[in-house]
Amino acid sequence: MMAMLYASKICMEAENPKTRKPWVFADVPAKLCQQVADILVNECGLPELVPEEFGGTAA
Repeated sequence: MMAMLYASKICMEAENPKTRKPWVFADVPAKLCQQVADILVNECGLPELVPEEFGGTAA
């Protein structure tokens, strides 16, 4: 459930209140990284937003 929330924020480029910039994968807590990566790649079709170490294509 929390993973979907973070994935949604990243997809919609919502503003992160701490950084005042759009949410990015690096903002995701370590425990949720793989789950968020799976959602972004498999459900949203956005591997370019996910680092290679989690199955995406971002450098």
